[in-house]
Amino acid sequence: MKKLRILIYAAIMVFVLSAFKRDGVVTIFMIGDSTMANKSLKNGNLERGWGMALPCYFDDGIRVDNHAVNGRSSKSFIDEGRWQKVVEKIKPGDYVFIQFGHNDEKPKPDRHTEPGSTFDENLRKFVRETRDKGGIPVLFNCVVRRNFMKEPPKNDDDEALRNTTGMTKGQKPEDEGDILVDTHGDYRIAPMNVAKEMGVAFVDANKITHDLEQGLGREDSKKLHMWFYPGEEPSVPKGRQDNTHYNVYGAHVVARLLADAVTKEVPALKRHLLNYDISVASNGVGDYFSVQEAVDKAPEGKKTTIQLFPGEWEKPNIPEGKKVKFILRDGAKWKE
Repeated sequence: MKKLRILIYAAIMVFVLSAFKRDGVVTIFMIGDSTMANKSLKNGNLERGWGMALPCYFDDGIRVDNHAVNGRSSKSFIDEGRWQKVVEKIKPGDYVFIQFGHNDEKPKPDRHTEPGSTFDENLRKFVRETRDKGGIPVLFNCVVRRNFMKEPPKNDDDEALRNTTGMTKGQKPEDEGDILVDTHGDYRIAPMNVAKEMGVAFVDANKITHDLEQGLGREDSKKLHMWFYPGEEPSVPKGRQDNTHYNVYGAHVVARLLADAVTKEVPALKRHLLNYDISVASNGVGDYFSVQEAVDKAPEGKKTTIQLFPGEWEKPNIPEGKKVKFILRDGAKWKE
């Protein structure tokens, strides 16, 4: 009987390994909300989810398929059929990065779940059904909001942390202090509990981003977010004070931190981890859209590695004093 079990297990492993990407590529599926989601580039939009930037931090052996959508909770993601579409695509050896909480907190009945109850059960569903397809689930708790308010808003509502009217540059809001205040409560604890209960890899994105934003402080943490004074950014001429969503810079800072963190929890991903200084891509996943802009932004006198995503790229003019090295990913080449 023991030999039979060993043979059955061996047969299963052969099947899994043979199915484990005949093209040699593993897919990371991402499910979550606006803090993770891909964003439109219309009208020069600078908002990015950290999942949109994630491809910059893994090599061509990893394919990132980001299904995160603005405004979704674990409940609405399931109810709208979005999760089922992901399940149908999972192959043995694929990963599913799961991060909800921001919208589960909201009182709207089509989104709301309770930590320790319905929220946890939805997370368990994602884990079970990923494993049923031979996939590998990874649970993340939600990233922090930039909330230095002395009195947190009721319902931990994103909209209450925004003020699109803008402020005069240099003005200090009287309602802000120097300590980052949590707005997620038990929603940041639930994924940790489910991960422990089900033996799932867990990334404490809440602590990582808390330490990041608190370390930067009240003013410098604005640089991570869609936080602009009137006239500061052409794409939002009236200004925007959004303490939840990331700009290009913020998404890349967070994606780099979380990519590093997940490879510590999932060692099999470590060999795919990249840490180039600047990324250039035509689809908005990079830091810049053109090689020349990337070169112009590279610091003088410091070695800077610039990776180019698929496409034909104009060769840049490299000023004296710039020490740049280019890495061309699969499908990238210089224009003749």
